[in-house]
Amino acid sequence: MTFFRLASLIGLAAALTSCASVADTSVIEQPAPTDTPLPSPTVLWFPPTATATPQTFPTQAPTPDQKPGVGNVIFTDDFSSPILWNTAASDQATVDVSRNRLTIAVHPGIYMLSMRQGVTLSNFYAEITAKTSLCQGKDDYGMLFRAPNNVAYYRFALSCDGTARVERVSVGTRAPLQPPMPSGDVPPGAPGEVRIGVWAVGSEMRFFLNGRYQFTVTDVNYRSGALGVFARAAGNTPVTVTFSDLVVYDVNYINPTKTPKP
Repeated sequence: MTFFRLASLIGLAAALTSCASVADTSVIEQPAPTDTPLPSPTVLWFPPTATATPQTFPTQAPTPDQKPGVGNVIFTDDFSSPILWNTAASDQATVDVSRNRLTIAVHPGIYMLSMRQGVTLSNFYAEITAKTSLCQGKDDYGMLFRAPNNVAYYRFALSCDGTARVERVSVGTRAPLQPPMPSGDVPPGAPGEVRIGVWAVGSEMRFFLNGRYQFTVTDVNYRSGALGVFARAAGNTPVTVTFSDLVVYDVNYINPTKTPKP
C-alpha cells in the first residue's frame, strides 16, 4: 500500500468518526419535548341553587263581631253604696259592701248570692271583675243575670278547677245550658282575678272572660231581670270572692247572627 493510499484511508476514517460524533452529540443535546400540563380542576365550593319561589298564605276572613250592637253605658257601679246590693251576716256566710267592692265569704257547703237593686235588664252587655282569695276544686262563683226574683235566674259559673258553665236556676232546680268547659281564662284556684262578661240579646247569650269569647247558649225562659253575683263552697274549705267595677252597656241588635268561634 502506498503512502498516498494509506493517508487517504486514515483521512476517510477520521472524517467518518467526526460525523458520528457530531451526530451523537446532536442527539444527546436535543431537549426532550415537554408536555403542557393540564389545568387543575376548579373546586366549586358553593354550587348555585334554584331560587325558591316565595310561599303565599291565604288571607283569613275577618272574625265576626263577637259583641255586636254594644252601645252606650247604661250604668256603672263602683260598690261605694251598700244599699244597692243585698248584704247579710251570719255564722255561715257574709255579704259585705265596703272599700269599693262586694265580698262574699261562705263556709263549706254554703251557697250565697247578692242581687243588684233598682235595675231590670233585657238586652245588655255587662262586665264585672272577680277576685278569689279562698277557692279550690269544685268551689265556684260568678254572675247572675235576667233574674225575675232571687230564686229564678241564669247563672254564669266559674269553678276553681278551671272550668266555666251556664245554668238556668228555678227554685233550687238547675238546668245545664252549657256543661263545664275548661278555659285558660278561669283562674285555677286562688288567688286569682278574671273579668266576667255576659252579652244577652233575645234568646241568645254569649259569654266572655277577660274580653275573650267562650261560648254561646240559647234559652227563652227568662227575657229580663236583675243582675247579681254568687259564691259557693262545694268542698270542705271556705270560699272568699270579691267583686268590683261593674259596667253595663246597652245593646241594640236584632237576631239572628253567626255565632263566633272561640
